[in-house]
Amino acid sequence: MKLLALCITLAVTSLSWANHTLEPLPRTIQYDRDKAALGKRLFFDPRLSKDGTVACVNCHTPQNGADNRRYSIGIQDREGHINSPTVFNSAFNFRLMWSGRARNLSEQVRMPVHNPIEMAMDESRINRYLTGTPSYEEAFRRIYHRPANFGDMSDAIAEFEKALITPDSRFDRFLRGEIDLKPLEKQGYHLFKRLGCITCHNGINLGGNSFQKMGLINPYTWRADNPDRFSLTRQPADKNIYRVPTLRNIALTAPYFHDGSAPTLEVALKKMAYHNLGFDLSPREVKALVAFLKTLTGKQPEILKEKSP
Repeated sequence: MKLLALCITLAVTSLSWANHTLEPLPRTIQYDRDKAALGKRLFFDPRLSKDGTVACVNCHTPQNGADNRRYSIGIQDREGHINSPTVFNSAFNFRLMWSGRARNLSEQVRMPVHNPIEMAMDESRINRYLTGTPSYEEAFRRIYHRPANFGDMSDAIAEFEKALITPDSRFDRFLRGEIDLKPLEKQGYHLFKRLGCITCHNGINLGGNSFQKMGLINPYTWRADNPDRFSLTRQPADKNIYRVPTLRNIALTAPYFHDGSAPTLEVALKKMAYHNLGFDLSPREVKALVAFLKTLTGKQPEILKEKSP
């Protein structure tokens, strides 16, 4: 009876979300162009890592803002244990990281820089590198009116990441009334709403605006090294609770989930339906949902096309 009540609640909730929680990305976003240009240079600079081999771009590529490995590779070829979320459109997320431990982009920037597996740098070493590089020192003094430092470095990279939006997907254009979806895409969109996917994947980013449990109905394997809310709160109820990922550009960012365990969209959809909705999708439903999800691929961020200063 409890399972039936939960399924009914999800169905009712999904219907209530269905018509008013999805909106197109803006075609432009306001940001400080000088800070973002500096941030772009820093984002691509491997000398911000301990061994000079890893930059932010290693885990967040220009192709999709993520990393198509199951786990990213850090300094000295160390493999992590978390799948890298896309940085594209991350300015629209209410928290950053799978656990939501970063409250904003600037906080998020600092975490991989300090992580011993990823970049393994501390503030003092960053400050020495930046102040010891004349072109950086000049840029920081011109933009921030003080010597180059770790805090302003984080701010500059965050400003660059803010500009990484991917507007004008087919779905954005559909929401604006500019085009219609193809029949299979539209069928997938209706399924997305009717089956309850929209309960968690809603808002401007189709996700990124809530914490939800992976394995709500049928349990999902929990690991002690999970990047879930439990890793922060140590409350048992927070095990396997994560920030819901955005679905924008999802067709480009395989593999999927915090553990990278779903190699394709088809596998990811089947797993989510089973673990979080409590039923199996038919092959036709999977095909339609994939067709819809592919409409969420937007244009590459304009700032990536601009020549670096």
